[in-house]
Amino acid sequence: MEFHKLRSNKGHLINGPLILKPKVFHDERGFFYENWNFNNFNKIIGKEIIFKQENISFSSKGVLRGLHYQLDPKSQSKLIRCTKGEVLDVIVDLRLSSETFGEYISILLSEENKFQFWIPKGFAHGFLTLSEDAEFSYKVDEFWEKSLEKSILWNDKILNIDWPISRLNSNKVLLSDKDKNAFSLSKAIEEGNIFS
Repeated sequence: MEFHKLRSNKGHLINGPLILKPKVFHDERGFFYENWNFNNFNKIIGKEIIFKQENISFSSKGVLRGLHYQLDPKSQSKLIRCTKGEVLDVIVDLRLSSETFGEYISILLSEENKFQFWIPKGFAHGFLTLSEDAEFSYKVDEFWEKSLEKSILWNDKILNIDWPISRLNSNKVLLSDKDKNAFSLSKAIEEGNIFS
């Protein structure tokens, strides 16, 4: 499996997140690839990660989920992939001590490219469904804890995320009430809802 470090919207390498590209074997019958291997994955990451939960979401075109994260002591690292369709996946660095605090990474994940996105603790995460529908899978290394779950506004002016809204049928995103009422980054900082 290949892996690559990623640059933020400002061109800086962000420490931690990685794109993992599996080696896919094709023949006349179809294809085969190793999706995840405990030993290989932990060697790439440089430490032992034990996943505790795996979640699947299904979304129609234009659905935007995020930007979500879970605070300490139950913060979550995630290994995510799009198993059907295509999404634009976005993470925001919320580690106050990081040189890239407040910067974001966006990347296309699809059933075609089979990329996996490793997101360590300290990032908010969201995605926009670009295909007619999409199925999304993510492994997490900590259980969900409602009282510690937080959200940053998807269209926060400080973050200025370049969402490809023009690719949607209605040029409009579909949001949950929770995501419509999420905090701005400034409010999250003020409330102490970020990482050290």
